[in-house]
Amino acid sequence: MPSAHPAPSPRAPRRPAATQALLAALAVALACGVALWWWGRKPEPAPNTAFLLLDGTQKNTAQWRGQVLLVNFWATSCAACVAEMPALAQIHARYQARGFGVLAVAMPYDRPEYVLNFARSRQLPFAVALDATGEAARAWGPVHVTPTSYLLNRQGHIAQRYIGPPDMAQLQRAIERLLEQPA
Repeated sequence: MPSAHPAPSPRAPRRPAATQALLAALAVALACGVALWWWGRKPEPAPNTAFLLLDGTQKNTAQWRGQVLLVNFWATSCAACVAEMPALAQIHARYQARGFGVLAVAMPYDRPEYVLNFARSRQLPFAVALDATGEAARAWGPVHVTPTSYLLNRQGHIAQRYIGPPDMAQLQRAIERLLEQPA
């Protein structure tokens, strides 16, 4: 007497290794696609922000075009910011003659007298600006974490963004690459 239940259909044997290999290949292809997109994208123009420098002058981002510029958002109350300043001063001194500059932008919560005292007592050799209204921090990010730095190429485009203190050796390599590019 035939069974009322049909015989189960034979299933293809599972191949977990083949499935894993396919997923790995897809992941690699996706990673390669993202990498190609990242490296092929055009650099983003830096915001043309007006900065009030400690000497009372005003300068905007466009006035630094032709130079490689590190825009560093910092605060006197930020231990990592204070710790990186001597290295930034050394890097500035090393590359300034080749067309490199640093702009240290104090966050709006930093008291101007603290910023002025810090810059004078440490004899910072680069431009220091006050972002009293927070407009610059909003335009560049918004910037919420200090230090946050943007490395600009000679055309005024953002070549690299650093959240937290950058690896100084890597930063110097990036600066050297940008300095080698034509203006």
